[in-house]
This record gives sequence, structure tokens and C-alpha cells, in this order.
Amino acid sequence: MRQNIPTYNLNSVSQHGFIVEKMTEHTNNPHYNIVDKGIHRDSHYIFMFLQTGYAKMMIDFKIMEVEGPHIHCLLPGQVHQALLTNNACGWFVAVNADLVPDFIRIAFEESMGDHNPLALDKNCNEKFNTYAQLLYSSCTEEMLSTKEGFFVVKSLLNAYIGMFTLYFLNESKPEKHKQNRALELTRKFRILVRKEFRNIKSPSSYAKILNISPGYLTEAVSRTTGKSALYWIQQEILIEAKRLLFFTNCTVKEIAYQLGYNDHTYFSRLFSRSEEISPLSFRKKIRK
Repeated sequence: MRQNIPTYNLNSVSQHGFIVEKMTEHTNNPHYNIVDKGIHRDSHYIFMFLQTGYAKMMIDFKIMEVEGPHIHCLLPGQVHQALLTNNACGWFVAVNADLVPDFIRIAFEESMGDHNPLALDKNCNEKFNTYAQLLYSSCTEEMLSTKEGFFVVKSLLNAYIGMFTLYFLNESKPEKHKQNRALELTRKFRILVRKEFRNIKSPSSYAKILNISPGYLTEAVSRTTGKSALYWIQQEILIEAKRLLFFTNCTVKEIAYQLGYNDHTYFSRLFSRSEEISPLSFRKKIRK
């Protein structure tokens, strides 16, 4: 087993920061064969629309089986592997994070990766297919080679992935909050934690970056999510620790260092206290 989890990006397959492919073509693409790539993570977003057929995937320890029509979004950093496809037909869109509008990133990142594939009815299936066909047919070298053409393609891309966001938000039916400062602050905090959890561990340090008091950060996050700021920091640390324990042969000491802990015994105590099992026992248990 490897000592790290391979991370793929779009630089070698796209100079524009995104790719749009028919899923039947995608499965034959040597750069992005969804089965042969094995266990890995990506530095970009992946928006998958399974129109017909069957797909089985592992995403952060969870096995997901879907039959079309379904849509799903994979976030940057999630460890995943395509296990099986059968007569899969649909669309695959991969987009660099810096090209994804903020409201879309916020909508998916707020979920902390807990969202599941979403089934589509006949009307929605046809709508997604129409948008995907239009986007795909517009992604020509002629269109992408000019500023005006690229603007048109990028607008169609935003509309397509925006539909993903709309459908997931409507399906989840979250408790309605007023767009107040506490909610906006919580969004910024959780996105920041995703980026900095290896380097920054304390709520007070995040509060300083956000130019607010530690007390206000704690109050805002608790009121909005029902969990403390420290809880969300530790959740990011723990999920990454679990990925490394399961998918690599790194020692606990090496994993602790990768997560920003100079004292690996402290990391082990944190993991054991939170998960009620030691890191090595977790590795042994989950690999069974």
C-alpha cells in the first residue's frame, strides 16, 4: 500500500480549468478512467450526472450504489474510488475550485461532505440532459480560444453546476435562517477550517483571522450548527486521520506530523477520546 493518497488535478488534461465529457467517453479516457484510477482524491470539484445505468463508488469509507437518473457532487479532498459501472451513461464535469462561484462552494462545503446522491424525476432528468448537451456542444476550441467565447462557455458551466446546487438545496430543505452575520460568519469559518486545519487548531486563531472575538465565534457557530467551533476543527482533523489510517501504511507518528502535531501521543489521545478507539485499533478494525 502507498505511503500517501494520490491527488489528481486538471492541469495535465485541461488548460481551461475544467472538462466536460459524456460519461461513456469518460470511462474510456486514459487520463480519467473512473475505475482504473483506484483510491485517490482530486483537487477539483466533480459534478456527476448518471442519466442511465448503474454505478458503485466508495467515498470516504461509505459505499454508494446508484441507478440513473442521479446527480452527485464530489468535493476537493474527498477520498474516493469508482468500484463498478454497468451500462453507465451520463455526464461528467470537473471544475477547478477557483472557477466555482462562491455560493456553490459554500452550499456544498457547508454540508461537510455528508450529502448523498440525489435521484431525479423524468422532468429533471431531461432538464439536466438538455443543459449538459448545450454545455458539451459549446466546449469547442473555437469557442474557448476567444475571450467572448470563453465567457459564454463559462456562463453555461455556471448555470449547469448552479442547477446541481439548487436541486441539492431544495432536497435537503435546511432550516431557514435569516441571512444574518452569525450565519455568514459560520460559513466563512467552516470553509477556512477545511483549508487550514493542519496548521491552525484553536478557535481563537480562526477568530483572529476573521477579525472577531473568540467568544463571538463560539456563539455564532454554536447557534447556527448546534456544535462548537472546536468540534468542527476536530472533525476535519479526524476524517483526514481516518483516511490516512485506512488508505496508507503511514505510522501513527507520521500521520500526526502530516496533520500538524509534533507530539504524536497527544494526537493519539485526541483520536482515542473522540472515536473511543485507538488509531491502530481503528486501522485494524476498518480494514477487516
